[in-house]
Amino acid sequence: MKSIGIVANVKKPKVKSTVNRILRWAEKNKIDYYLTLELSGLIGHKDKALTLEKLPDYSQFMVSLGGDGTMLASARAVGKKGNPILGINLGGIGFLTEITSDKIEKTLDRIKKEDYVIEKRMCLQAEILGSKEKNLYALNDIVIDKGKVARLIYLHLYDNQEFVCSYSADGLILSTSTGSTAYSMAAGGPIINPKINAIIASPICPFTLAVRPMVFSGKDFLKIVVESEHKEAMLTLDGQTSFKLGSPSTILVHRAKHSINLIKFQERSYYEVLRTKLHWGAKPKMGE
Repeated sequence: MKSIGIVANVKKPKVKSTVNRILRWAEKNKIDYYLTLELSGLIGHKDKALTLEKLPDYSQFMVSLGGDGTMLASARAVGKKGNPILGINLGGIGFLTEITSDKIEKTLDRIKKEDYVIEKRMCLQAEILGSKEKNLYALNDIVIDKGKVARLIYLHLYDNQEFVCSYSADGLILSTSTGSTAYSMAAGGPIINPKINAIIASPICPFTLAVRPMVFSGKDFLKIVVESEHKEAMLTLDGQTSFKLGSPSTILVHRAKHSINLIKFQERSYYEVLRTKLHWGAKPKMGE
């Protein structure tokens, strides 16, 4: 380990003290470090401040402090560069974040000793036909919805140019296996182990009982044609970056060529995370 880049949600109450602990560890171990501009504005070290987009160019590893939203932003910033990302949870569920703040020094020691594993996570890439927007990537999900107007939109789904079905719905979630425990799950989609490369299509409040979420291969190329009576819809990446869609619009979604590398530890399994953070499979209480 030669250098680390630090990204943080500056609104979290423990962020200042936690980042300072990382900096003390880095200085003690002669590891170079860099911070986002926003984080530098909170704790100083302006000579080490970079934009989030530039941070991966100067950092061998990325450390993301906050919750899943911070991790998703870090993943999109890393993109094709492949920097491994360590997630540190500073509150909330933090399904993607690997450790809690009380274990920072021990965890960084383990990474320095190369006592960790890299888990490759599939990403999605979207293209809005006719748009100048390029390189639209998401680790969790790509959501097409009705926008601000409370009216249904019509979505026509194709798999490798073969027509699948049409939805009258509030929208459609196209999720990776990593994102299967996020918005897709809330919309009734299945939980899928992130080792499986898959694309989940989950309609949002469909106006019919005849459609259910569908799982496609990670090798498939999906096309969604969007029609809206109010001439407006939205496309959102990981719940953070949005683009307006006209009517009709055509969106292509498929597996990205690059993966996101998450730092994990062998003693912590995916199913343990499901049980502890989502209370999945917990025995129902029978009353007092």
